[in-house]
Amino acid sequence: MNTRIITWTNSILEIDEEAYNALQQSGYPFLSYPFLSALEESGVCTAENGWQPMFLCVYEGSALVGVMPGYLKSHSYGEYVFDWSWAHAYDQHQLPYYPKFICAVPFTPVMGPRFLWDKQHEEHDVGCYMIEAIKTFCQENNLSSWHCLFPDPEQHACLENLGDLLTRVDCQYHWHNRNYHSFEDFLLRMTSRKRKNIKKERRRIIEQELKIKRFTSVGITDELLEHFYLFYHSTYLKRGRQGYLNKRFFKSVLAQLKDQILLVMAFREDQPVAGSLFFYDQTALYGRYWGSLQEYDGLHFECCYYQGIEFCIEHSLLRFDPGTQGEHKISRGFEPTFTRSLHYISHSGFRDAISRFVQQERIHIEAYANEARSLLPFNQENS
Repeated sequence: MNTRIITWTNSILEIDEEAYNALQQSGYPFLSYPFLSALEESGVCTAENGWQPMFLCVYEGSALVGVMPGYLKSHSYGEYVFDWSWAHAYDQHQLPYYPKFICAVPFTPVMGPRFLWDKQHEEHDVGCYMIEAIKTFCQENNLSSWHCLFPDPEQHACLENLGDLLTRVDCQYHWHNRNYHSFEDFLLRMTSRKRKNIKKERRRIIEQELKIKRFTSVGITDELLEHFYLFYHSTYLKRGRQGYLNKRFFKSVLAQLKDQILLVMAFREDQPVAGSLFFYDQTALYGRYWGSLQEYDGLHFECCYYQGIEFCIEHSLLRFDPGTQGEHKISRGFEPTFTRSLHYISHSGFRDAISRFVQQERIHIEAYANEARSLLPFNQENS
């Protein structure tokens, strides 16, 4: 058996693309070589922006058998697992919290695999080897911590018992396909009042003379993407902010991942006025990036939720993960779903304190999810 070797590289472009793709077999778009390389080549993820790529690679001889994408962070923006209070506590004790090391998909709070491995090897075996390498890396580089954000349930279960890792729980809202034949079939699960509310929201789109169209694959033209980016960018500017992602990033992923992108566009008098962009694979729809030139009643819900639900039903996708936050999703049939993150804290004293914090936090999150579940719009016999 060949000796295992750990290497660290600060760019996915230094990893052989063919070898990487041989490990990436699930179709999950956010760990794909095109997606991660687009983040780098567009200048979105750089050391200057506080996102220094740092990929852990496991080789046996010359064969790549495992990769864990990661980033050295000098801040906590764009992660959606909020640890600002931890950083503040470190600062109060005159200890540096940054840089920290994270395993995550930048600006993408959706669950999925967080490392890739050769299927001829045991996932647990490769994962254990990686975790030990990460701990050593943190110690040798005086890093405060390592954080694995939004791992899917399988990889969370694989990693959670590997040493001094803490699990943190949060709650999102996901839509689940219960073998619906149509959007109307989905609505029939709901109480009469909730069903009427959604139908009323959708009628408002017609009353405002808006037309909604969905585009995939070659139907997504450069012109449509230009319109979408204008909407996305201007929506952030209205709040006095810049969007995390730039036009170069969107152009790159469109060129390379066109068959995994859904673009929803709203038109008025044949002119585009708003849009939302999603990714999808064989099982799930992930979203969304959104923007509009002006406000229309109910348009955000139509483009970001109802069109996504219809797409899932039409393409037999099992799940719609629309990202973080948004209690308004509950009344529209998105169910409370637990997400998890894993944390290695180098300082033993802070590890104990943060362990107590996440245990207490979990009690509140579980109570919150139970309350949210009681507010779902479904008939009791269908819940």
